Amino acid sequence: MRADAQRNRDRIVEVAREVFREQGYDASLDEVAKRAGVGAGTLYRHFPARENLLDAIMQSWVDRVDEAVAKTLAHEGPPRELLLRWFAAYVELISLHKGGPAKITSALGDPASPIVHKCQVLTAASDRVVARLRDEHALRPDVDTVQICRLVGGVAAVADQGGLDESAVRPLLEVVADGLLTS
Repeated sequence: MRADAQRNRDRIVEVAREVFREQGYDASLDEVAKRAGVGAGTLYRHFPARENLLDAIMQSWVDRVDEAVAKTLAHEGPPRELLLRWFAAYVELISLHKGGPAKITSALGDPASPIVHKCQVLTAASDRVVARLRDEHALRPDVDTVQICRLVGGVAAVADQGGLDESAVRPLLEVVADGLLTS
């Protein structure tokens, strides 16, 4: 890719991240192009569909997921605290953009979703936490990772739509954690 084309692409991704954070994932792509200082044709040449742009935006998010799960698993302490640390990180990760929690949560387990790869990364990270809790016999055996992700994603979606802050979200996550743990 030519240097100017790469700069345009990078600028589109940067601006789209801002616009989606402000307006949600359904924001106008024409608005993204306008703010990026490029024509709609340039935007669509780089990103033929909205999902392609979302995928580019979410790559740095994938790196954040990997860092967050590693940090969570490095924690020494009781299973409940480990689970709550992951839940807080999970909510933060899927709440970076307005509307993100609902979009990501509804795509979980859907192989036809345009963001299936990102959902798989998130589920795989959650699997690592679940595996550790199962090794410690701390997690109920009748729940799976996608169910857990959907529960926590539901809390995040309510927080996103209702404008709830961390102090209002934490008790909801505690209820979810307490329902999943064996003791």
